[in-house]
Amino acid sequence: MNKTYKLTLTAMMIAIGTITSNLVAIPIGFTKVFPMQHFLNVLSAVLLGPYYAVAQAFCVSLIRNLMGTGSIFAFPGSMVGALLASLLFLKTKKIYLAFAGEVIGTGILGALLSYPIATFLLGQKATLFGFIPLFIFSSFAGALLGFVLLVVFLRKKLVVMDESKSPAIKN
Repeated sequence: MNKTYKLTLTAMMIAIGTITSNLVAIPIGFTKVFPMQHFLNVLSAVLLGPYYAVAQAFCVSLIRNLMGTGSIFAFPGSMVGALLASLLFLKTKKIYLAFAGEVIGTGILGALLSYPIATFLLGQKATLFGFIPLFIFSSFAGALLGFVLLVVFLRKKLVVMDESKSPAIKN
C-alpha cells in the first residue's frame, strides 16, 4: 500500500472517528463510553501500521478535545493502545492480538498513565471506581467492535491483508 493511499485512509479514519465518536456512544450511569475511537485504533493498526495508527489516534483525540467532546485522558491512552495494537499485529499477523493490544494499551496502560491527572482532577475514589473501570470498558467495547468488523470484512473480502493481492496502486 503506497504512502498516498495510507495517508488518505488515515484522513478518512480521522474524519469518521471525529464525527461518529459522538453518535456511537454507550450510556452508562452518569457518563457515556465512546467505543469508535478504539475501533479506529484497531482498524488503523491492522490496515496501516504504527505510524498511521498513532497519528490517527492523536488527531481524533485532539479534534474531539477541541470540540469539547473528548477527554484529556484519551491522548496517552489512545496513542499507547494504537501503538501496541500495531506492534503486536506486525509481529504476529493475528488480529485478535491487535484487539488485545488495544485493550491492554488503552484500557490498562492508558488508565495507569492517566491515573495521576485523574486523581488530581476527580479525586481518588472517583478515579478508582468510576474513571478506570469506564476507561477499560470503553477500550474493550471499541476493540471488540473493531475485531468483529475486521473479521467480517476479511471474510467478505472487503479488506485485503495480502499486499500482493491489493487493488491499491503499487509503488
